[in-house]
Formats: sequence, C-alpha cells, structure tokens
Amino acid sequence: MSFQKIPLILSSLAIALATPGSMAEPSAASSVSPPVAAKTPWQETRHGEIVTDDYRWMQKKEQPEVIAHLNAENAYTKAVTAPIEPLADKLYAEIKGRIQEVDLSVPTRLGDYYYYNRFEAGKQYPINARRHADAKLQYDANAPEQILLDQNKLAEGQKFFAVGAMAVSPDNGLLLYTTDTTGFRQYELHVVDLKSGKLLGDTVPRVTSATWAADNKTIFLVQEDATTKRSDRLFRLTLGSAPAEVYYEPVEQFNLEVASTRDKKFIALEIGATDTSEVRLLAADQPQGQFRSVLGREKGHRYSVEPRNGELFIRTNKNAKNFRIVKTTLAAPAEKNWKELVRHDPKVLVNNVEVFKDFLVASEKTDALARMRIYDFKKKSWKTVKFSDPVYLARGAGTPEFTSTLYRMSYQSPLTPPTTLDVEMGSGKQIVLKRQEVVGGFDASRYESRRLWATARDGVKVPLWAVYKKGVKFDGSAPLLLYSYGSYGISTEATFSVNNISLLERGVIYVQAHIRGGTDLGESWHDDGMLMKKKNTFTDFIDSAEFLVREKWTSPQRLIIQGGSAGGLLMGAVVNMRPDLFHAVHAAVPFVDVMNTMMDASLPLTTGEYLEWGDPNQKAAYDYMRSYSPYDNIERKAYPAMLVTTGLNDSQVMYWEPAKYVAKLRAYKTDNNVLLLKTNMDAGHGGASGRFSAIKERAFVMAWMLSQWGITE
Repeated sequence: MSFQKIPLILSSLAIALATPGSMAEPSAASSVSPPVAAKTPWQETRHGEIVTDDYRWMQKKEQPEVIAHLNAENAYTKAVTAPIEPLADKLYAEIKGRIQEVDLSVPTRLGDYYYYNRFEAGKQYPINARRHADAKLQYDANAPEQILLDQNKLAEGQKFFAVGAMAVSPDNGLLLYTTDTTGFRQYELHVVDLKSGKLLGDTVPRVTSATWAADNKTIFLVQEDATTKRSDRLFRLTLGSAPAEVYYEPVEQFNLEVASTRDKKFIALEIGATDTSEVRLLAADQPQGQFRSVLGREKGHRYSVEPRNGELFIRTNKNAKNFRIVKTTLAAPAEKNWKELVRHDPKVLVNNVEVFKDFLVASEKTDALARMRIYDFKKKSWKTVKFSDPVYLARGAGTPEFTSTLYRMSYQSPLTPPTTLDVEMGSGKQIVLKRQEVVGGFDASRYESRRLWATARDGVKVPLWAVYKKGVKFDGSAPLLLYSYGSYGISTEATFSVNNISLLERGVIYVQAHIRGGTDLGESWHDDGMLMKKKNTFTDFIDSAEFLVREKWTSPQRLIIQGGSAGGLLMGAVVNMRPDLFHAVHAAVPFVDVMNTMMDASLPLTTGEYLEWGDPNQKAAYDYMRSYSPYDNIERKAYPAMLVTTGLNDSQVMYWEPAKYVAKLRAYKTDNNVLLLKTNMDAGHGGASGRFSAIKERAFVMAWMLSQWGITE
C-alpha cells in the first residue's frame, strides 16, 4: 500500500536545464517584474522557539488574494518564458510525433474474457474494452468488442479526469469504477450494468479501493477521511442499499486497502503503516461474515499473504530484514507452523510474492536491479528470469488468472522501449508480445547506458545509472541532468523515456542516483535515509553530483538537478546546503514547507508520515527536521536558477508549500538568477490528466531547462 507524497515519474518527463546567465531574473527596470508577495506576520511557539511565517496567508485557498497571487505568478512565468515558446512547441511536436496515437495494449485474460485498453487518434484518454475468449480460452480478435469505459466521453466537460479502481463482477455483468474530476485524488465510486450500459444508483465518495464479493451484488470498499485523506474505514455495500461500516482503523499511522485474492476465494483487508502491517481475510462467498486476522498486529512486523489450496504463503520480515517467504496452513497460520521457502538474504530484498495454481513468483532486488524467480510446485525447483542490460526495470505486469501458466511481465531499460512479455513458468521461456513503438524509429546503437558507483562521505557506495548519446565529451563541458527521489523506500528505476530522446539528441547526459531513502539496496537503504538519518539522502545526492563533476561528466555550470514531491524536498535541501554546485533546478510539487505541514495533524497524510519523517511534537525529531526543512533554512545568499511547478488541487503536497517557498526565496536570495512558479490551476499532484496535455506540460519544462543550458533549438 502507498499513501505517501508519491514521486512523479520525472525520469519519464526527462527534463533539462542551464548555462550561466542564460536567463536572469528580470530587474525592476525590465518590462516585467516578479510578483512581490505581501507579508502578514504570523507567529507560533514550538518547543520554546518562536516561529514566524510571513506567508501563512497563502494557505487559505478560498481567499481571492491567494488565487490572485498564483495567477500573478503564472502571468510572470508566461511573460518571462515567452522567448522559449517556439522551442516548447517544437519539443511538443517531437514527443507527440514519437508516440503511436492509435494504440492497443496486450490483452490480459481474466476468466472468460480478455481485457485491454486502446487509444484512438487525437483522443486524450484510453478506452477500456474486452472480448470474449474462444473455446480454448485464447484471445479471439474477431470476437465482438465490448466497451467497458470510454474515458474520453466520461471526461467531456471536465478540466481534469482520472479513473482509479476498476473491477468486473464475478459473473461479468457489472463494472465498478472510481473517478476523480479535480486532481485532488478523491475518487467517487460508480457501478455500471454492462449489458444495458446504464449506471446504477450506487455511488460513494472518497473511495480508495474496492472489490467484489462472490455474490455479484456486494462490494467491499475503503473510504478515506474527508479532511486527513487517511483510508480509515471499510464498508460493505449491497447494491441498492446504503453502505454499512465493517471496520474503522483508529490508529492514525495505519491505512486500509481492500482487494480480492488471486484465487478469488477471499477478500483481503490490508492494514498498513510504515513499520507494521496486518492482514484480515473473509471468505468471498460469505460477504456477511467477519474478517479474521491472519497473524494479528505486532509492532515492527510487516507481512503479506497469498492463499493456495488451503495453504498460505507469507512474505514476512520476522527475523528477516529484507523479508523471506514462508508457507503455512490457512487453518493454523501461526509462526510455529511456518516452513521456510525463501530464506532471508541480507543482499537480496524480497519485494513481492505472487502465487498461482502450479507456480510461485518471487520479485526480488539485488544491487539495485530487479529479478524474478519462479518456483514450480510439482518439481520443487526454481528458475531465474534473466536480462542482459547493465541497468533495467523488470516487474510483474498483472497476471490476474490463478490458473495461468504464463507470467506477464514488463521490461524496459534506458535503451529498450517498454516491452510486454510472457514468461512460460514451466520452461522459463520468454515470449515478447509487444514493444512500444517509437514512431520514426529508435536506434539504440547510437546511445549508451552505464552503471556508476559514487562514494558517499561516510564510505558507502551509491549506485547511479546514466544514458547518453555516443560521442559526448567527458571533459566537464556536457550538459547533465541529475534526478533522484530517495524517500518512502521507493526505488529509483532505470526506465526508457520517449521524452529523453529530445535531450539525448541535444547532447544532454541523463543520470539518476539511487540515494538512501529508497530500497534500492534493501530495507537498510531505506532505514538509513529516513527519520533521524534523513540527511543521508541529501548528502548522497550532493556526493553523487560531486562525483560526476570530479569525473568530468559535467561541471557545476552545466549541472541541472530535478526532483518531485518528496524529491522536491531533496531539491530544496541540497540547494540550501550547496547552491554553488548546481546551475539550475526543477522542483516539481515540492514538499518544502516540512515543519508547517508536519506540525498540522489536520492536513492530509501528516500523522501517517510520522514514521517516515519523525513526529515533530517530540523535540529531538522537531530539531532534526527543522535543521533541513527547505522553507525554514532559506538564507540570504545566491541560489541557482529555479523552476517550481505545482497544481492547485494537489492532495499530496499542498499548493501553498511551493508558493510560500518561492515567495520567501525571492525575498531572500541575493542573485539575479531566474525564479519561476508555475501552477496548473486545474490539476493536482500528477499534473494534467490527458496524454497530450501532459506532453505539453513536459515540453514546457524541457524547453526551460534547455534554454538554461543555452540550447535554443
């Protein structure tokens, strides 16, 4: 489960930045001047410290002066960036020209149907559809298509639109789905009759997960709190009736998620915090029954379960920092009855386990690379799915059918477009089903990707990966974009980016650093970048940047950095610590006002994140967080050029964090480098929802970055 300040997949945005003085802050004598935010003194005493916040007024979204200020910042950004509009348009055309507008996903079987998504030319959103399988349960392209959801029609008249959960009833007659029309990630449940196409009257607001019971008329759903956005209540909805509350989670650090098990025999309620979890099961054919806890709740114990024919396969961190897999019986799952299937390995993180009728798939990570291992229950033997690229991303792509003998995977690398493949679990044979087409062609031989290792100041080796066009000079002159995240145990992944091609072709080197705070090198890698060790995240990034400069991959005058959400905190922290090391910065939806957010328990996500960042109501944690919070550590000194982007309806990082940050930074900084705030007034944490609108946003940021490098075409 994931309820954090989720990272934008900025590697896929693939954006770049700056040459010295290429775009300076307009002076007062210029035709356009930056907005000067009003100062309204506000004070609060925290642990004996008197805290003053001149821009607290920006937190009142309903006030006209707040919207007026954001509009003024947008107008300023538009005026300052007017010269780069032709480049932004060119980049938009390049990126849009590489994607296959008419596209079809690989169909996936569930029961008697194959499900897929497809795009039509010029349409912003996908169409979700299915076809009935043939007599041998194979995909039949000639079978009539049944459209489940045409998201383009649903999005008509909406400035933002996103579908969350989707699930077809066991008898294939009904579809539940959830929609968000603001970008605030609050989804409303809908149910449609797939025979008539008519919506039923059953709707529920703020639904974060939902699944069907076996009777085709009962839905279990989790609803989030309207204020805190904590997923804290489980309901049973019998169609045609009002939802009935089944369970409320009182502990603020825990969230709920409900799902069906792969064998469809159970409804699983997962209750999770950063350091502890619990699973409760209910027989799917007994929707009026009671959920039973599998192993109870024990502080520090994290586990998940997968049932198979009366057995339970458990991924557990009990006596296993990086997790292990044990099996036991459904009737007596206690630890004393465990039998170990996958032992703990301090060098291998067990990320996930998926159980099928005849096979088990363990998803693992070692040395910052993913791997899959398949267990054959009949032969009692293992096979490893292998890939040859030096860096890559391989993961399960969804195999919902319990009886399947094929395991669906997705694979990509910086030089390999996203590829869908099936692995024959019995033989290990890989069958490539589809590789994303890059319209106009992509010749991987013209580029190179590499694994690098930087030494952090405490001697720890930090992995990085890089991709660039062959022929780039390693003499310090190359423009380089360095991205990272480093929070919540979320790993940095070596992905392919259609957008990146526009950067690589212009001589930009793209690098990602696997800094501490993720689980790239196991659970200890996360532990060493959270709570009272959070500063390792920032120093790892700085040390990685210094390594790239020292090895002449780039120079401070050619180095641009990028991060989003909690990665935006990273950006704010490192520019406070080493503003001289970076030429320019893109901070997307940045979590920069750490103290004001974490001291306000009424805000979305705050209390649930005490276990990641610390509880600032405790003085030691307060002092430590206060020492790195970007907003609280702005000083009167020179800062790099900076573009800060956000969304008015952001639910993960409130719009006012970047707005206040820019206002204060503008008042304090002593340089003439450009500082811009761009707010999407109709979107949230992930930006624009339509695929072409999203490309347009990315093209703008790319154009700004390239102009900072002095690259104008």
